[in-house]
Amino acid sequence: MAIDGDNEKATAMGDGPVDAVFKAIAELTETKSELAHYQVTAITGGMDAQGEVSVTLTEAERRVMGNGSHTDIIVASAKAYVHALNKLEWHRDRHGTGEPRGI
Repeated sequence: MAIDGDNEKATAMGDGPVDAVFKAIAELTETKSELAHYQVTAITGGMDAQGEVSVTLTEAERRVMGNGSHTDIIVASAKAYVHALNKLEWHRDRHGTGEPRGI
């Protein structure tokens, strides 16, 4: 995973592959966020169907949603998780901690 221009690696174990990927990303990013919602939806059909993943993360009373899509649901999950983490970071940088929060 590229973090601030540096390629970083982590290994994690979880209750399944998606949980393990989320734990590895959380370790690399040092996030304190919590997963509030996880949803998978098929957006195309057939043998090469794409799945779309939506996640909702909470941190310090702020809630953000992230989305990702890919033919590999684990990759789609990682994309959605990173998308949400990037939104959390944007809110921290832009709004600080004392301003209104929401999706």
